[in-house]
Amino acid sequence: MKIAALISGGKDSIYATYLASKEHEISVLISMKSENPESYMFHVPGIDLVKLQAESMNIPLIFKETKGVKEDELIDLKHALIEAKEKYGIEGVVSGAIFSKYQKSRIDQICEELELKSLSPLWQRKTGQLWKDMIEDGFEIIIVAVAADGLDKKWLGRKIDKKAVVELTNLHDTCYVCTGFEGGEAESLVLDCSLFNKKIKIIDSEIKWDNKTESGELIIKKSKLSW
Repeated sequence: MKIAALISGGKDSIYATYLASKEHEISVLISMKSENPESYMFHVPGIDLVKLQAESMNIPLIFKETKGVKEDELIDLKHALIEAKEKYGIEGVVSGAIFSKYQKSRIDQICEELELKSLSPLWQRKTGQLWKDMIEDGFEIIIVAVAADGLDKKWLGRKIDKKAVVELTNLHDTCYVCTGFEGGEAESLVLDCSLFNKKIKIIDSEIKWDNKTESGELIIKKSKLSW
């Protein structure tokens, strides 16, 4: 089946794409750039790096901007899926939802309206096991934003390995941080995986930190694809 993959550049959407690629043809990638950093639907930090990911995967990308207004942003997503259906003949859509009923239900509804099959290979899976699977499958993932108690600026730019997963699990036990990050506790970026022909190399970056909210972001100023 020809499918479109909704990607944000983060671990969940790229891993869902990877799993779906084992059974289906990924015909096109779709990314939405929201002007609203508090978007209910779309990941914001580092979103422009999906262009490098798409280039590395050698898969066409539909990249659209949205105001990020709650519910209205779904209309923009629907238009992008209509374009994908008309231009690439997609029959389904894969997304990286794990626990968010808000996101999954809305993607399911749009797919139903467009007569597309909605695929959610990560749905309801345990986050600890997901991290383990991603690492074992060769995913190189870093943290690009944090906004939760226990996640300080030291996490920004940090690569997630087995040791980091243990620390995240401990934070969940003490600070109730959701280790899957689906509540916005943190945002991630996939630098490399088996879908990529080349990995993303960060050349220049800086940490932007807000002491008042105890949240921050890794601003990637320059990056490129590298062997």
